[in-house]
Amino acid sequence: MGFVDAPAGQYVERTAPKSRTDVFFKYLNIFLLWFFAIVMILPFLWLVSSSLKTQNAIFQYPPDFIPNPMVPENYINALTYKPFGQYFANTLFVAGMNVIAVVLSASFCAYGFARIRFPGRDFWFGIVMATLFLPYAILLVPSFIIFTRLGWIDTFLPLVVPQFFGGGAFNIFLMRQFFRTIPEEIADAARIDGCSELGVYWRIMLPLSKPALITIGIFTFLFAWNDLIGPLTYLRSPENFTIAVGLASFRSQTDISWDLQLAASAAVTVPVIILFFFAQRYFIQGVVMTGLKG
Repeated sequence: MGFVDAPAGQYVERTAPKSRTDVFFKYLNIFLLWFFAIVMILPFLWLVSSSLKTQNAIFQYPPDFIPNPMVPENYINALTYKPFGQYFANTLFVAGMNVIAVVLSASFCAYGFARIRFPGRDFWFGIVMATLFLPYAILLVPSFIIFTRLGWIDTFLPLVVPQFFGGGAFNIFLMRQFFRTIPEEIADAARIDGCSELGVYWRIMLPLSKPALITIGIFTFLFAWNDLIGPLTYLRSPENFTIAVGLASFRSQTDISWDLQLAASAAVTVPVIILFFFAQRYFIQGVVMTGLKG
């Protein structure tokens, strides 16, 4: 890098030409990005393609990526074969309540671990993080016994109420890391102005943590939207089923309607895709910011 002469005593910066190695790695990165993008999107494209085929054409060999004949009626038949409108409303209610519960409870717990000094704080935070090693299946049986004795079976309560008590160790960790990136001087200034600790959390920390809150909201929504084990365990009445249980109902002991199941699967992914495209900027910012300070 150097400078070349220019009129009126000014200097123009001259950059050194890129080496062949730099050019090679640049195009290699572009190639790898395109390659992995295609690998990631190919299953979804195949899902959409197969959802427009007949039952026999799905298993045709060699396979045709472009459906021939194209059967768009699969979507109408799939969404009317079961009451997917009711399933969609149930899933939206459960997912929405989960998002509210996790955002509030996880951020509240994370604020305590990040900003409030109390004896054994790091020890209890380690205990919370240790719960990440517990498989979901281990907690399923004792949870089912508790909810049965409470009379909550065949209601949405087992799918919603537990989220109000902490919101999950991963979400607490994510919010704690983000809170630690916010300068302590901001909270100190609020305390000097007479703001209580709860007021600092609600009026200062939460508004500044929008990217992290949206990130855990997306994670929670996706988990609740795709959850099959929970609704299958606690729900009994068909009118309470969620989308995941509705998709599983296309299978029977003797037959599987693959054309209808694939069409329904493609249809229920649309809200998730729309959510991600609208929130991806905050999602990426939240993930990046949570790793800036340990």
